[in-house]
Amino acid sequence: MTLSFFDQFSSPSYLGIPLIALALTLPLILFPTPSSKWLSNRLLAMQNWFINQLSKQLLSPLSLGGHKWALLLIPLMLFLITLNALGLLPYTFTPTTQLSLNIGLAVPLWLATVLIGMRNQPTIALGHLLPEGTPTPLIPVLVIIETISLLIRPLALGVRLTANLTAGHLLIQLIATAAFVLVPLMPAVAILTATVLLLLTLLEVAVALIQAYVFVLLLTLYLQENV
Repeated sequence: MTLSFFDQFSSPSYLGIPLIALALTLPLILFPTPSSKWLSNRLLAMQNWFINQLSKQLLSPLSLGGHKWALLLIPLMLFLITLNALGLLPYTFTPTTQLSLNIGLAVPLWLATVLIGMRNQPTIALGHLLPEGTPTPLIPVLVIIETISLLIRPLALGVRLTANLTAGHLLIQLIATAAFVLVPLMPAVAILTATVLLLLTLLEVAVALIQAYVFVLLLTLYLQENV
């Protein structure tokens, strides 16, 4: 029986029990446990260095009030990176290809940034809906456009992450299927296709890391407007 290319994106289940919860908790087990010793091992040292670099990169544009979000944004980014990277392994499931999961992550975080702006600086937060120097006849139209652009931000966050990962997985599967079909027919073309598949896999690894970074970076930009 020939399976559909989109079957890889369906949530797996065993004996009627959905396994997406297991896929979401697995990355948390892979991270090394911090040690109370003064000198840690190389893996912990590399992890701490990576987290410090991420923190400097993401939180440097924010004011001191936004630095409180480091405890939420940095683990979120590491979590997304691990989910995206593990999804590239054979016989695995990528939860971040599910739009419902990505929207579920994007909407509460985006809404929190908006509510913080409304509470701390309501005038500036509402001022983003109307650019300075706007002609009077265009004020109602621009307010509607800016409101729509504000409300569409969480949808854009979720769709961007879902679309990039889904497109990459589909392209890898299409090229891999073509390579297997061409092996008995045209071996030279099959070798060329396999080379393209290897390069595309390396590109997809980069995309998995970059999309997690972009997701959190856009959240920090939204937070920067409201802190």
